[in-house]
Amino acid sequence: MAKDTKKKQTRDTANLRDRVEQIERESGATALAVAVRDVETSIEFDYESDRWFHAASTIKIPILVGVFGAVHAGELLPQSRLHVRNRFRSADDDSIFRVDPERDANAVVHAAIGKTMQVRELAFHMIATSSNLATNLLLDFVGLQSMQRTLADLGFDDGIELHRGVEDNRAFDAGISNRVTAAGLARMLKLIAEERAFSRMLSKEMLDILHAQEFNSGIPAPLPKRTRVAHKTGEISTIAHDAGIVYLPGRNPYVLVVLTEWEPDGSGRQQAIARVSEAVYEFLADEGGSKKDG
Repeated sequence: MAKDTKKKQTRDTANLRDRVEQIERESGATALAVAVRDVETSIEFDYESDRWFHAASTIKIPILVGVFGAVHAGELLPQSRLHVRNRFRSADDDSIFRVDPERDANAVVHAAIGKTMQVRELAFHMIATSSNLATNLLLDFVGLQSMQRTLADLGFDDGIELHRGVEDNRAFDAGISNRVTAAGLARMLKLIAEERAFSRMLSKEMLDILHAQEFNSGIPAPLPKRTRVAHKTGEISTIAHDAGIVYLPGRNPYVLVVLTEWEPDGSGRQQAIARVSEAVYEFLADEGGSKKDG
């Protein structure tokens, strides 16, 4: 019976695979990976989902999980206050580096240097506006090795590699990078979507933070108006990603991860991600796991 179900799912997803391949060809992306995990129908779809990509800011999802792992362990509370500073040690040689405020997407945390902010506030700014300073403060406080252990304990030692903070250019030059696969991020987001990450309460708090994402030109763009998406984007010179949990009205959510790689001057990145999102939405609607709603 399980074999028959798998064969049917393969047949069912063939058209979606064709659409994703077409989007990849037409977009100009040098690489594209997709992973879908549907809680409603148990449908799974993978397209190059085990290919490794530079994580860009999608690594902030595993860091968010690492923070709440420390909360779960009783090492801190969401309302715990951390001293805001801009001084970190490189994962390469322990040399000092700082987050350039001109390159950071968020000014609020930089304005709080010398003061304190709650863990919950820093986590919000890390995700909603992709604050690099908030990210490094949380990673530094909880500890890289502690976060790595949390991810390994949850079964994410495959598909997610967290090795350093952001803006650690010395480590980057030494080949030390954070990497993800679409399948790895999808498994993590599915755990959160099913409210099985540490506890239901902590899963819900992480979801609230992911729902606050302010950059919505990728996965959310083509979806019906009443849809909510808990997600995290990531973009650097050759990378554009979006990874999230899609909540359509009247159904359980589905996870969608779209990872892409481009030439440095490649355009249409967010449009390509949005096209994949639209294709997945229409596929699930046709499968009876969603309701089309303009």
